Amino acid sequence: MNEFSDARQYAPATQRNRESILEVLLQVLPPTGTVLEVSSGTGEHAVFFAPRLYPRKWIPSDPNPIARASIAAWREYCPADNLYPPIALNAGDSIWGVEQDELPESLQDIDFKRDPIVAIVNINMIHIAPWSACLGLMAGAGRILPPGGILYLYGPFKQDGKHTAPSNADFDESLRMQNPEWGVRDLDDVVAVAQNQHLSLVKTYAMPANNLSVIFQA
Repeated sequence: MNEFSDARQYAPATQRNRESILEVLLQVLPPTGTVLEVSSGTGEHAVFFAPRLYPRKWIPSDPNPIARASIAAWREYCPADNLYPPIALNAGDSIWGVEQDELPESLQDIDFKRDPIVAIVNINMIHIAPWSACLGLMAGAGRILPPGGILYLYGPFKQDGKHTAPSNADFDESLRMQNPEWGVRDLDDVVAVAQNQHLSLVKTYAMPANNLSVIFQA
């Protein structure tokens, strides 16, 4: 949905969840370093979080060029010194752009020795993507995060194989009707994949609208 004359896109859920997500991020993120946001969507979270999480650096990313255009437009509309231009990144890829010897142009002025990637943030992705995206996300986090690094996930999850609310069950059904590879994931399955990549579950936080913040540590 686009209600602006430029490339900015608007996701109503962002306005509803950003404050509660920020509250958790302030508790769990390392105090310095670079945060890589995987699947940034419209970019509204990035422009909200980056200035409030200074001095951390924030790199938004998305595989969709329309989303990257939205992120760039939001960044121009709400500039922040610690918010970098969006990069193309598909969670399912075996190597991410931030791992390559030749970095994308937008990242070439980042000193990753001084400000290494210490956290990965992923909001509302793994249920609106094939399971392979979750596998790729965990593999990427396992490759990139240093010891003590944080992987933050946000979204709806089943627990013990059951939905936590009727609204989540309805949402799950609607997702699977759109794409049978999509759907609300069981937290136990996600934790098992994380453990295979040497990521340990640290804590879960109950969030508004029957969502969870799930914190893993490398």
